[in-house]
Amino acid sequence: MNKCKKSYFLSILLLMVFVACKQGNEKSVQPNIILICADDLGWSDIGCYGSEIKTPNLDRLANEGIRFTQFHNTAKCFPSRASLLTGVYAHDCGYNKIHTNSITNAVTIGEVLQEAGYLTYWSGKHHGKDNPYHLGFNHYYGLKDGCCNYFNPGKPRDNEEKPAQKHKRHWCIDSTEYHPFTPQEKDFYTTDYFTKYAIDYINEAKDKESPFFLYLAYTAPHDPLMAWPEDIKKYEGMYDVGYDKIRKDRFNRQLASGLVDSDLKLSEASYVPWQSLSEEEKIFESDKMEVYAAMIDRMDQNIGLLLSNLKRLSMMDNTIILFMSDNGASAELVNLKNDNDLATVGSLNRWISLGKSWANVCNTPYRFYKNYSFEGGINTPLIVWWPETVKANSFSQFQGHFIDIMPTILEISGAEYPKQHKGNEITPLRGMSLLSVLRGEEQQRNSPLFWQWNKGAAMSLEQWKIVKHGIDSDWELYNLENDPTEINNLASEFSEKVVQMDALYKKWISTYE
Repeated sequence: MNKCKKSYFLSILLLMVFVACKQGNEKSVQPNIILICADDLGWSDIGCYGSEIKTPNLDRLANEGIRFTQFHNTAKCFPSRASLLTGVYAHDCGYNKIHTNSITNAVTIGEVLQEAGYLTYWSGKHHGKDNPYHLGFNHYYGLKDGCCNYFNPGKPRDNEEKPAQKHKRHWCIDSTEYHPFTPQEKDFYTTDYFTKYAIDYINEAKDKESPFFLYLAYTAPHDPLMAWPEDIKKYEGMYDVGYDKIRKDRFNRQLASGLVDSDLKLSEASYVPWQSLSEEEKIFESDKMEVYAAMIDRMDQNIGLLLSNLKRLSMMDNTIILFMSDNGASAELVNLKNDNDLATVGSLNRWISLGKSWANVCNTPYRFYKNYSFEGGINTPLIVWWPETVKANSFSQFQGHFIDIMPTILEISGAEYPKQHKGNEITPLRGMSLLSVLRGEEQQRNSPLFWQWNKGAAMSLEQWKIVKHGIDSDWELYNLENDPTEINNLASEFSEKVVQMDALYKKWISTYE
């Protein structure tokens, strides 16, 4: 072989080696992961799940990604967030009853991903005892408590009305904790500032050329209902038509989009007839929902800012985004002794809650609300955006739970779940990876899922679900495959199934008693 041929074949060989190495490196690149959690968001509160509320950025993620219709939280803020953070049931990590203790017998997703080479960031709500900065996060900015005044969580500022508050709240910026936290910025609004810090963290990650994990935990649309006037104005008069019209319109949009099956039945409404309200009550109810819608609108605007920043940094191609809610819309009512009843609905100095009737609408097509283990309390919208892997505008009816998020992210990132943490044995992961579901492959959940919060309890096994509200209440039984809105109680007809599932539930709950 002459020198020219040798040189030619050597060049080809080197090129093949280079391409193979490049492809191998590309496959091993760890993706950036953004986990966004809303607070008290109803199942139908965003456009791509049937809402009239303007959420173009979430709608885009859904249209380019996958929407889950049977994904579940725990019916309450802090147990849900504990499961999301640890990949185990709230009962496993000490968060099934209270949030004033440290996480036990578990490791956080931040701690695991840091070991895998990720920069880990958290902006927003925690609802726990420990400062997240000490839970495996390079930076943390946000509310360590459950809810707060959106415009000012702290003391009155100069020339400002007294902020409506339940309690003085704990706030953290990295290792520094404030109690109370009084922001000096006149444009402060929690949703905006949670996003501002999140964007700063992403910019830092870009500069360091490391993969990042961002947990963006909004408080919207949890009460108090507070929003910027320009956002409220967008929805002026929209809710004057009342509960029934809004609910039916949402359901029709769900049917038209293919989000729910055409034979699905809308559950019985639990709101009072709109016409039974006085004119003053109608105005108040409409005003509340306008503010609630504005809060969700503002959250979506901020998600848009986040997406724009990712695009500016050329980071969209290697980023996965997940969006969900920590429980269903809330029927809880907060009545402050010193609340200013004359203040404008949505303003800094008035604390208002959404209430039972609108919560029922927001959880369309399901029954009940936050704190209940019926689907209206535990079924969350889940959007996963991952263009190279997820089929655009697809739906999944896979029965999932917050405990599945950690194993999914670990498989995607290549991180390994430890057997011990800080020298102590920890609870094994309770969930399963959703990676095959995201890839469009068939996957079945053969192990049961469990719920228990306050008076609510439930368990699902394959298509069956037992559920009750009240310790002494009887189990109700539903076939979620053909009755996801829990209309036909089959407990009498299939009593042996109830007995079987009751035994499994008692075995599970007894391990924590």
